[in-house]
Amino acid sequence: MVDILAENLSGKAVMSADGTELGDLYNITMNLESGELNHLLVSPHEQLRPGRVDFDVDEMGRLRVPVANVQAVKDYIVVAR
Repeated sequence: MVDILAENLSGKAVMSADGTELGDLYNITMNLESGELNHLLVSPHEQLRPGRVDFDVDEMGRLRVPVANVQAVKDYIVVAR
């Protein structure tokens, strides 16, 4: 697996595998004890309709995408729904 620096992910666009643009990466949460990554916090695009995605939302309205859903990281971060 190729190493990707976190600084290269900041603000990167996040898209679902079906081509729906979800928003931009805001942050990544992790378990500080194990170092395991938990969720991508995604600031949703304004045009993203509520109910269009099945991800949990945090108290600031950001999507909580499980890291296990990440399929690819290139021009976009592609995630499964």
